[in-house]
Amino acid sequence: MTTIIFDLGNVLIGWQPRALFEQVFETKEEVDYFLQNVATLEWNERQDAGRTIAEGTRELIARHPDFEPHIRTYYDRWTETITGPIEGTVEILRELHASGKYRLLGLTNWSHELFPWARETFDFLELFEDIMVSGEVKLQKPDPAIYRLLHDTYDLQGYAGCVFIDDSLRNVEAARREGLDTIHFKSPEQLREELTKRGV
Repeated sequence: MTTIIFDLGNVLIGWQPRALFEQVFETKEEVDYFLQNVATLEWNERQDAGRTIAEGTRELIARHPDFEPHIRTYYDRWTETITGPIEGTVEILRELHASGKYRLLGLTNWSHELFPWARETFDFLELFEDIMVSGEVKLQKPDPAIYRLLHDTYDLQGYAGCVFIDDSLRNVEAARREGLDTIHFKSPEQLREELTKRGV
């Protein structure tokens, strides 16, 4: 094992839109409806793929004008969807970095407009050799093209000695189809066990 590639959201950094909208709506049912039918994961992913926040907000308000204040809240108070570092995984990352044995890369679906805040907020992101941000390259997981771009950008030699860690099963499966060894992240403890199995 020579190269360890981390997803960021819900692997190293907690992200839960519900954490914000439970403060905005009065009932769980209202939160569920809004996140499942209005500000959906699919809509958010368009911003992760490079669409501007202003454009995404305009488009969603046009489709759901009754929810305009809530839609604007999504990005106006976006930092409240970030629940903080996942300490157990951050500890693993620090240990890997301290060992000096591995290339550490990030591969994240994240808006190019919002990611600078993450860099400023979480010092452990400096431990990575580099982080490929979907919004910057205009590609996102699970599109096979982003894994190929990762491979070519960092000269990963057919992914020999690489492992990719992500909490999303669809992203893990897509990476596996491209030839990457993968770990479907569930907890820091499980991640440590999986890395140990690989001799890390």
